[in-house]
This record gives sequence, structure tokens and C-alpha cells, in this order.
Amino acid sequence: MREKLTTTFKTAFHDRENSDLGSTRLFFAPGRVNLIGEHIDYNGGFVFPVALSLGTYALILPRQDNQVRVYSMNFPDQGVQSFLLDDLVYDEKHDWANYPKGVLSVFADKGYVSERGFDAVFYGTIPNGAGLSSSASIEVLTATIWNTLNDFQVDPINLVKLCQQAENSFIGINCGIMDQFSIGLGKKDYAILLDCESLNYEYHPLKLDEFAIVIANTNKRRGLADSKYNERRGECETALGKLQEKHQITSLCELDSATFEKDQEIITDEIHRKRARHAIFENERTIQAAKSLTEGDLKKFGQLLNESHLSLRDDYEVTGKELDSLVKAAWDEETVIGARMTGAGFGGCTVNIIHKDQLDEVMKRIGDKYQKETGLEAMFYVAESGQGPHEIT
Repeated sequence: MREKLTTTFKTAFHDRENSDLGSTRLFFAPGRVNLIGEHIDYNGGFVFPVALSLGTYALILPRQDNQVRVYSMNFPDQGVQSFLLDDLVYDEKHDWANYPKGVLSVFADKGYVSERGFDAVFYGTIPNGAGLSSSASIEVLTATIWNTLNDFQVDPINLVKLCQQAENSFIGINCGIMDQFSIGLGKKDYAILLDCESLNYEYHPLKLDEFAIVIANTNKRRGLADSKYNERRGECETALGKLQEKHQITSLCELDSATFEKDQEIITDEIHRKRARHAIFENERTIQAAKSLTEGDLKKFGQLLNESHLSLRDDYEVTGKELDSLVKAAWDEETVIGARMTGAGFGGCTVNIIHKDQLDEVMKRIGDKYQKETGLEAMFYVAESGQGPHEIT
């Protein structure tokens, strides 16, 4: 990977050919897949994500001035994007480069300032628009680079908070903390049970035995900014406001399902009631799923994944024909014990728990059914867990 990025670096930044390319440094941050716990990170609930071996690489070379130049091998048509450390403002023309720029801006706002920029080539192995958090991967990668280069000594929890702030205030996506947290604190061979309200977390071993985690990409692109993500969040906030008329809570997931069932009529709007129902029940499913996985009850774990998809389809309404078709094709297979959409929805990926026996044949049958139903070709990835952000030496 280093050789591949170095070759591109020489081409993209040809004016630095005489620089000591031996001083370049290579960093990596993973993507993530959320096994269960969807659309509840901003509702104060539990999520259960896994960092992936897929992720984002960056080869960087520090500069002596305050300029930052970045190039993405995934968007070569955009060429080199350039900006100054004293002019970190959102620029639509900079497209993907606003993510690293936003991170540097938030660092500066918090007093972590440097006068020396860098040149960097980025390369992501995460399918763009698949819902595996390529944007958060870039953010956490940039934060790790900036923190390391300048020895700011920002601890991992505060580092991911800065990345979330960059997405919220600089990019304008009102996301929760899950994506940045699961990438920033990812651990190979473990899933993270994260309480998004308190940020308390536990590592749970991925005990899947003869089963594999398979990510299936619908290849229906969806931009998070263009989706109804912010709309759903607003609907949940409205529902919370209604429930607060009776309950002293600060987030939906503080309520248990029994209390919600008893008092749900407080939410007079049926749509808002459905959104709250998903958040509260999904939170309980997530806790049960982590327990089931730890205890080795994979049948129960898979059943909870299936229930999660039904809730996202019927109560939260963020699936759509493509995701539903891909999940249905998986459910038709005997060796699939669980399948659901993962990510923001409206396209992107499903996560499936499939027996390793005849795995290729099963994925082919699922893909054939999906293509017949939608006209799109799904792509499958047998997911391997990955390590959190780090420098590759």
C-alpha cells in the first residue's frame, strides 16, 4: 500500500520530487459496520458496531508553510485540493476535502493550532456511499494525523468528539457519535457495545464460530446529506418533547418499551409515535443482541437482527425497495440466520450472518434474486474486523 500511495504522491505533488520522500508517513483508519442499533445513537441508546479491515489510508509529508494540499485516489478527477490553515471555511468546490478541512478547523477552534501544513494522498477501500462510514473514517484519520504530527495529546474519546463536531458544525450533518467512536476506538476481533448517552462502552468478542459477517452493498447510492436523516432526527426530538410532558427524560432511549406502550398516546402524531417506537425497542434489541452474542446464542442474535430490519422498514421507514429486496433474498436462504439494513438507509448496505458452508453459492443466489428484483448488481464483502486508527510503520 505504501508503494502505491508513494507513486501517486510523486505524480500529484511533482513539485516535491526533490523532497525527502523517505520522510512520508502512512496512517490508516477503519470503516465500520453496525451490527444492530440503528438510528438510535442520537436518541441516547446503545449501538453495537465493529471496526472493519476496510478503511482509509493517507500518505503525508509535512510542509514548512501553512498550506494543506490533499489528493484522493478515489476522486482523481477533482485533482489536488488546496487550502490554508488560517482560512478553514467550508467550500462546496472542495467536495470531499471539506471533511479533513473541517477536522482541522475544529481542532483550531479548541486551541490546537499549528502553523505547518502538509501534503497528503488519501485512498479509501470503503465503497463510497455504501453506509460504512467513509466520511467518519476520513475525519478520524485526519484527526489522528494532526494529533500525531503536532503532539497535541488529545485522548481518543475527545478526538472522536472533535470529529463528530466537524461533521455537525462544519459539514452540516447532524449525526450522532457512533460512527466516529466505533472507528476511533475500534479493536480487532471485538464489537463495541456503546451507550451513546454516557459514552460508557464495553468490548464484546466476536464469537461467530462457523458463521461469517457478510456485508452486501445494494449499489444504490445515497448521500447522507441528501437523505431524510435530519428529518428523522427532528421527528424523534418532537416525540421526545411530547413524552417529556410526563417523564423526566433527556432522550427517548431512557424509556423502556413497557413504559412507552403504556404512555405512547401522549405522542398524538402517528408518524412521530412510530419513530419513537423504533428507537425505544431498537435500544432493547441491541442490549439483548450483545448478550446473545456473548453467550453464543447466535440463533437469538440473528432473530434480533431480523426484527431490527422490520422496525426500520415499518416504523422508521428508512429502507426502500433495494434494501428490502436484498434482505428478503437473504432471509430466503436457510444458512442465513439474520439480515438487516445497516447505516443511515435509503440505499447502502445490509449486514448478514451466514454460515460459512457454501458461502459463495449462497451469496450468488442472493445476488441473482436481488438483480432480478431491482436490476442492480449487489456486491458482497466477507467482513473482517479491523484495528482502530494508527500509523503504519
